[in-house]
Amino acid sequence: MPVIEIEGLTKQYRRRRAVTHAVAGLNLSVPDGGVYGFLGPNGSGKTTTIRCLLGLARPTSGRISVLGAEVGRDLSTVISRIGSIVETPALFPAFSGRRNLELLGAIDGIGPRAVAAALERVGLESRGEDRVRTYSLGMRQRLGLAAALLKDPELLILDEPVNGLDPGGIREFRELIRSLGAEGRTVFVSSHLLSEVQLMCDRVAILARGALITEGSVAEVLALGHTAGLVVRVSKPDRAVEILAQAGIAASHDGEIVRVQLGADEAARVTEVLASGGLFLSELRADEVDLETVFVELTEGRTVEGS
Repeated sequence: MPVIEIEGLTKQYRRRRAVTHAVAGLNLSVPDGGVYGFLGPNGSGKTTTIRCLLGLARPTSGRISVLGAEVGRDLSTVISRIGSIVETPALFPAFSGRRNLELLGAIDGIGPRAVAAALERVGLESRGEDRVRTYSLGMRQRLGLAAALLKDPELLILDEPVNGLDPGGIREFRELIRSLGAEGRTVFVSSHLLSEVQLMCDRVAILARGALITEGSVAEVLALGHTAGLVVRVSKPDRAVEILAQAGIAASHDGEIVRVQLGADEAARVTEVLASGGLFLSELRADEVDLETVFVELTEGRTVEGS
């Protein structure tokens, strides 16, 4: 049974006679275990979908089940097995990190042992007695994750957990999320940072304008992209572009890097053309497709064949 199953989810908002579709007929099935990326630009419907998943917003239509329970009817029977961060974690800045977790845990009868374990799990055991107002943004995000882990949940739902973090904080959080997925939990994480989703997740769904564009393993989604071409490094990139153009090969350059619009099977031809013009390569490699490339191609309505 899927951990999360969404069928025909629609969420409309009415403003001054106008109807806005935040989510438009979304279908999604999230399997058990690992890190599942929910990817899309700001305003694509990610947070609205997550709020519907957690019973914080009522869908206009559609069906949602989480851990086998129908949201809106039976969510209360499984909520103890779910941990979540939606938008910015609500914390008391004048209290210590440990005290914040103790207060949250008391609601569900969770004692100090679980609090200590959660602080250790997110790497805050040495700062647990410090007031939250002294925490960096990354530490506050980790404390929010510790709060989500207090119940030792099977499912974690995280809405843009690395938003606003510096590169070091993003890397730390990414490694932490991957380790949680490796433990057998299901981590459903939304993000607009395509590069991070590619590094963090096992599977990914791409959302645009409230609708699902594609879904699959990261490798499967990357395979939907066009061949990105070849990357060539030479001492005279301007001259290289001219020589390639004379041979009917489209290319452009950015600094010393020349991007050639040919597949990897044409690498020998590129080498030969440039050598005939007196230029010799210091690097030649495939320009790999990334999620950003795939996202742009799919949301512009292009197919794999380019039609």
